[in-house]
Amino acid sequence: MGNLGVLERLLMDVLWDSGQALPANELRDRLLTPAAVAASRKPLATTTVLTVLSRLETKGFVTRDRGSRPHLYRAVRTRAEHTAELMHEVLGSAPDRQAALARFIGNVTPQEAESLRLLLSPAAGE
Repeated sequence: MGNLGVLERLLMDVLWDSGQALPANELRDRLLTPAAVAASRKPLATTTVLTVLSRLETKGFVTRDRGSRPHLYRAVRTRAEHTAELMHEVLGSAPDRQAALARFIGNVTPQEAESLRLLLSPAAGE
């Protein structure tokens, strides 16, 4: 799956937050928050948004509904699914998986540790 570029991540965040399919113009408009404008220093052109969406479609992050005008773009996976894929990808590249897991677990908060215990308990699989 891989990492996302800055604009790709911004667009995916909008799609993940919305939970619905959106046209390119609405995606662009939702990016016009003060923080987004400050980061890019200028509003994005619709053509730029369409180019980034095309890249995201090629990478398998979004699907495009060609049956509607304007086309609607939807995230293929949820943010949680994407995060889990990244975690598996990184863990898979570690020469010592056990050491990587130990370091990860050593850095979680007590609340996260409790969540892990619950998820790994036999009752969670039922």
